[in-house]
Amino acid sequence: MCRWLAYSGDPIYLDTLITQPDHSLVQQSLNSRLNFNQAGKLLSTNGDGFGIGWYDQRDVPGVFKDDIPAWHDNNLANLCHHIRAHTFMAHVRATTTGAIQRTNCHPFSYKNWLFQHNGQVSHFPKIRRELQFAIAPELFPHIHGNTDSETFFLLAVTYGLMDNPKTAIERMIEKVLTTLTQYDSDGVLNLSLAISDGTHLYTVRFSHNEAPMTQFYSTNTACLEAFDNESLPAIPNGCTVVVSEPLDNRDSHWQAIENHTFTTIKHNQVTTQPLFS
Repeated sequence: MCRWLAYSGDPIYLDTLITQPDHSLVQQSLNSRLNFNQAGKLLSTNGDGFGIGWYDQRDVPGVFKDDIPAWHDNNLANLCHHIRAHTFMAHVRATTTGAIQRTNCHPFSYKNWLFQHNGQVSHFPKIRRELQFAIAPELFPHIHGNTDSETFFLLAVTYGLMDNPKTAIERMIEKVLTTLTQYDSDGVLNLSLAISDGTHLYTVRFSHNEAPMTQFYSTNTACLEAFDNESLPAIPNGCTVVVSEPLDNRDSHWQAIENHTFTTIKHNQVTTQPLFS
């Protein structure tokens, strides 16, 4: 299980969300409050690597990631302090699938697309071969790690992510569920996704046979009102922040995204559609 955030709006410095709030993403890598496993145990530490991906003036996003804990990397703090972006995402990892190595850290990228994931699929070692055989041959060389997340991403690209993101995600989910249930009718699939082409931000919340991963969004400029810190930079009007868990302690600032939905975001325009509709 992991924690992530994503942003769409006017350019801001990445540290506005990633390092500065009292319950920032880096703080969540040490002290998550809502990250529960299937048994209901709180997984407070997400120290198996991190990554950031951002869009500025170029079509292809920048990506920086490493397999050390986010709280332990001064380069992350320094980069976030100097990079401004209109769309970005960030991720701290607590692995359930795949080794602790840089190639398994999120976000994953392909051309102008970024993808990050929180969740799991059961029996991945058993179904991995069949899922990866469904990836388009020209995309197969882009598998660099051994996570379920990277496989989900390249399956979605195979199924037309760049032309119709919602349909591609639905086809990916159907393929994973069909393959999974061949091994275990009670198998679990849990997806909390953030995806972007640099123009739009998309999120997915879906679960099968397990309580869904948490996912919230805010268009409230006060969504960084902190526990103790009163010197945080302002979030501009017309922006949206999506998170695994809120960055402050004000529930009124955040709206939960419903399960089994596909959400499209551009600045503060948020449209949520049911999956498979």
